[in-house]
Amino acid sequence: MSFEELGPTFVKFGQLLATRPDLVPQDFIDEMSILHDQVQPLPFHTITDVISEELGTDWQKHFKSISENVLGSASIAQVHLAELQSGAKVVLKVQRPGILVKINDDLNVLYFIAELIEKYIPEARPFNPVGMVDEYFKTLQLETNFIVEANNLRRFKENFKDNLNVIIPEVHFPLTTERVLTMQAIDGKPLSQMHDLSEIAETYNSTPAKIIEIGLKAYLKMVFVDGFFHGDLHPGNFFILRDNKIGLVDFGVVGRLNFKTQSAIVNMLMALSKEDYLRLAYEYVDLAPYSDQVNVDLFAKELQAIIAPYFGLTLRNINVGKILLSSSSVAARHGLSVPTELMLFFKSIISIESLGQKISKDFDFLAFTLTQVNEVAENFLQPVKVANEASLIFRESRNFVSALPRQLNLMMRKMNSPDYRSKIQLEDFSEFKDTFFKSFTLLFLGIVIAALLISSTLLYSQPAHWMVAGIPGLSFVGFVTSVALGVYAASSLWRK
Repeated sequence: MSFEELGPTFVKFGQLLATRPDLVPQDFIDEMSILHDQVQPLPFHTITDVISEELGTDWQKHFKSISENVLGSASIAQVHLAELQSGAKVVLKVQRPGILVKINDDLNVLYFIAELIEKYIPEARPFNPVGMVDEYFKTLQLETNFIVEANNLRRFKENFKDNLNVIIPEVHFPLTTERVLTMQAIDGKPLSQMHDLSEIAETYNSTPAKIIEIGLKAYLKMVFVDGFFHGDLHPGNFFILRDNKIGLVDFGVVGRLNFKTQSAIVNMLMALSKEDYLRLAYEYVDLAPYSDQVNVDLFAKELQAIIAPYFGLTLRNINVGKILLSSSSVAARHGLSVPTELMLFFKSIISIESLGQKISKDFDFLAFTLTQVNEVAENFLQPVKVANEASLIFRESRNFVSALPRQLNLMMRKMNSPDYRSKIQLEDFSEFKDTFFKSFTLLFLGIVIAALLISSTLLYSQPAHWMVAGIPGLSFVGFVTSVALGVYAASSLWRK
């Protein structure tokens, strides 16, 4: 594909577009979904040069050793295993040199293309091409700054500090910069490298069912409790550890959900499980910016048309994340702008379901999630959250109530003023006024024509000295004038 030949910036942009069926046709999504950003590893001396630039020329004093073997090599960074002087095993994530310059150059090209599309292709303007590039630019800014990723790791570790079954790497902040991330090495194996599930039990003293339960409970906690979730939790970022423990890595892409979006997601999943497509449609309407052009009944029928055939099937047959992404495409066709964080959540479901499929072919994400709904509901009813919501409502209400008497007093004074006038502004009233005057003109012409015909008819029977073609002259002039006015009125009416 051309995107792969153009380099990492375009590959990642294609991966972003592959998650936006509300903007991109399905044929393109199918092609972009197979894009990958794995590249040839850089020579080890190039990596150490970057480390020296970031940590100083005496960087080696911090490390007992750094393995030259590459753990992973992607378009933005390369990963190596290392050991600190303290004996702690760490992983070094080192940014590829020159990648930021290349990304900035490529982004300039993308902005130029987006501006041309908006200028010369009017049909594309509703999809906001420049806005899409802006969104991508912000994502790349965060993904290429390892200080941001380190802070994400810190937050996730804090969120799971009481969960002994979920291991989040600890960041070594003194050895972390924007281009080098030093974090704890996880003593486990990524799920992507497990080709035989029996290894989970034989080597790691765990069970597949327990691993699925721990992983999905961790994911649901991120989404519904913390509102801060891993946006790219594929099998390569999911580690199996001993004794029914899991490890999560690579927190460059994260999603953030506010309380309103969390509630909407719960309602969406409930509506999906009960085939309540009208409720699902209304959740989209509530989340999107206001639009009075949406036919909710028609929207719900289209949702039913694409979702109903898959209802009740297991993960072997259908992917809930893909269904929800398809539903967002329907929402876009009805003029609804789907929030970016909701699209990232749908994409994350696809990753989670790939994890489930790796372990259990018949795992049903939706069924498992619904079994946890009670816990989710309890989270929304936690005293702290209820108090926060009540506090917000109280503050808004207090401002409204305190201002209401003053506003009512001003309104009553204005209405009781002898000079009070009310002004009503109607949209397109000028067009209505123009039509009204033209209609009145035609009506006036009709009255004049009728008067001329009647008077000419009365004059026809009266004796006259001036005759034209055997007709009294005044009567003849009246008939000719009425015909001329009639032709003019008919032509005016025909043009309108």
